[in-house]
Amino acid sequence: MLASLVLIGTGIVPLSAAAVEFYFWAVFSAGLFLAWRFHSSRIFSALITLFLASRAMEFFSAGKLGISGPGRIAFEAVAFLLPLNFLLVSWVRERGLTLVALGPRLCVLLLEAVFVAVICRPDEKSAPWFLRARFVSEHLFRWTKLPQPALVLFVFAFGVLLGRVLLYHKATDIGLLWSLAVASIALQTGGVGRVATAYFGTAALVLVASLVENSYFLAYHDELTGLPGRRAFNEAILQLPECFAIAAVDIDHFKSFNDTYGHDTGDQVLRLVARRLTQVSGGGEAFRVGGEEFTILFRGKHADDVVSQAEQLRREIEISEFRARGIVDRRAVARGPERRQLAHTSKKRKAVQSGSGELSVTISIGIAGTNTGLKDVEQVILAADKALYKAKQNGRNRVETAGTQRTRRPRLKRSIA
Repeated sequence: MLASLVLIGTGIVPLSAAAVEFYFWAVFSAGLFLAWRFHSSRIFSALITLFLASRAMEFFSAGKLGISGPGRIAFEAVAFLLPLNFLLVSWVRERGLTLVALGPRLCVLLLEAVFVAVICRPDEKSAPWFLRARFVSEHLFRWTKLPQPALVLFVFAFGVLLGRVLLYHKATDIGLLWSLAVASIALQTGGVGRVATAYFGTAALVLVASLVENSYFLAYHDELTGLPGRRAFNEAILQLPECFAIAAVDIDHFKSFNDTYGHDTGDQVLRLVARRLTQVSGGGEAFRVGGEEFTILFRGKHADDVVSQAEQLRREIEISEFRARGIVDRRAVARGPERRQLAHTSKKRKAVQSGSGELSVTISIGIAGTNTGLKDVEQVILAADKALYKAKQNGRNRVETAGTQRTRRPRLKRSIA
């Protein structure tokens, strides 16, 4: 957006009409192709919305925005419908580029196109009242060409999209926010002509950038926990300094959570642990490298330097209050003789549920570093895995360091008066 403001708004670089048209069509063509290739119905819908908005104003205004007539009506209608469509795209979940996911949105766009075509008949002079209503004195809004209803919707849409960005930090929401901002600049310039067309192309380019960024995130991050994934870990170990430590982390009895309470509860446990791992002190960077397996990299640290951080992390997870949403104990559900027999023997399982419905979650940690005589990163990883295995053998819910043995002090049980 900043580049477009500098290059287009200031006129530093002269842009011919042919160059702008080529830019517009190239960006939209590439964007729709990439949205199709990456199965993103949200970006595809947003691109179609921007394209139809720009072409509708160009068609009904014949390239020049007047104070009345079909061109002005199309401008007011597009300014009203554009933020509404972006809100709709932001609220709908991504379901891939299928007919089931894309069909309803294309139907909405079709109905809107028919609505704009009807109100922009050649004999019409002004738009329906709700598109041009005035809530306050028009003198307060001389700085903008947007009608007051459209301006209210733009402000509301910006607020909603900004809230989603702050809450979820998703690349698609960020792209929708900045794309809508550029589209508002295009409308502020009149919506038609060379400059507006260039801005609409930039709004589409912002969406394409968010699509690429989202694809990168999915490739290098775990979608469930938000942590960097195996690919990011493999790249990170290639850039480690000579001195480093690695902590291998595993959730105790994780299979019991899935078997007893279902995979939804297991996913909640993974997110809980991942949240705690991101807060580890000592400069550690956490990765999810397997199902219930995590790894923490400590750059510039020896193994002994990070034991206290690992112990603190273990304690924080141990005392965390975890109440599963919609929890159903599968052991209590009778499903035939085999299921009843499973319920009879499931007392041996270690997934713990307290009387208040809270589940107990613990982790085991194995630590290794270059100070233990290991220089190759693969050797350090293997030593950390062996230390983790030792922690599992010695009773779980503990921290072990490669080459040494650490005994975890048992928790003191509180007496109840």
